[in-house]
Amino acid sequence: MKRGIQTILSVVFAIVMLVLFVIFFLKDDSYRYPIALGGFFCALVPLILDKFLKIRFAFMFIFSYFAFLIGSLCLGSMLRFYSFGWWDTFLHFLSGTLVAFLAIDLMGKLTTNQSRSEMSTGFVFLFVFCFGVFCGAIWEIWEFSMDQFFGTRTQGGGNFDTMTDLIADSIGALIIAFGYARRTKRNR
Repeated sequence: MKRGIQTILSVVFAIVMLVLFVIFFLKDDSYRYPIALGGFFCALVPLILDKFLKIRFAFMFIFSYFAFLIGSLCLGSMLRFYSFGWWDTFLHFLSGTLVAFLAIDLMGKLTTNQSRSEMSTGFVFLFVFCFGVFCGAIWEIWEFSMDQFFGTRTQGGGNFDTMTDLIADSIGALIIAFGYARRTKRNR
C-alpha cells in the first residue's frame, strides 16, 4: 500500500479523535473522552508499525481497519449506535472482513511468490476463511473471559449473542475468502 494513503488516514483520524477527546474532556463527558483517547491511539498503530517495525499493510486492510474504527468507536460507542440491536452484528460482519483482509496480507508477507503460485485456490479460500473464523472465536473467548473475571457484560445476550457474533464474523470472512479465491483462480 502506498504509505501516503495510510499516513493520511492515520493522521486525519488521529486529529479527529484528539479534537473529540478535548471536547468531551472539557464537557466532562467521562463516557466519551476515554473512547476518543483510545481512538487516537488506535489511529497511530499503523504509523507506529510502519515507522519502527517497517510493517506495512495492504490498502484493503487499512481501509477496513479505519471503517471498523469509525463504526465501533465513533458510531457505535460515541453516537450510541450499539443501542440498535443489529449494530453489534453488523460490526462483527465488518470485523470478519477486516481479519480476512489481514489473512490475505499476511499470506503475501509470509510466503514467496513461487509458493503462492503453487497454492491451490481451495487452500487459499480455506486459509482466509479459517483465519477470519479463528479471530472471531478468539474475540468471543476474550469477551467471555472479561465477563467471568471482571464482571463485565460484554456478552449481554449470552449464548445467542456469541453465536450471532460468530456467524456474522464467519459470513464476512466467507465473502472475502470466496472473492479472493476466485480472483486467485482467475489470475492463474
